[in-house]
Amino acid sequence: MAKIDAKALLKDKKFWFASFLIAWAAALQGHMMWLQRQDSFKQKFGTPDQSSNNAQEGLQKLGLNQSSKDAEDEWFQR
Repeated sequence: MAKIDAKALLKDKKFWFASFLIAWAAALQGHMMWLQRQDSFKQKFGTPDQSSNNAQEGLQKLGLNQSSKDAEDEWFQR
């Protein structure tokens, strides 16, 4: 097995270019995985605006779209 000369390797521009290219590809892959995780979370839980709209629609379907004051008055009259 041939000895590797560390000093010559560190001076070689090809070595630094290859190292930079590998580091850049790994960072890009990590970023894409992070974006995919963010999209997955948004699909599962929605955004805050979507969540409040979905909650209002659900209450309307159940017939519970009264204001909180009306519901409170109705509860105290019982």
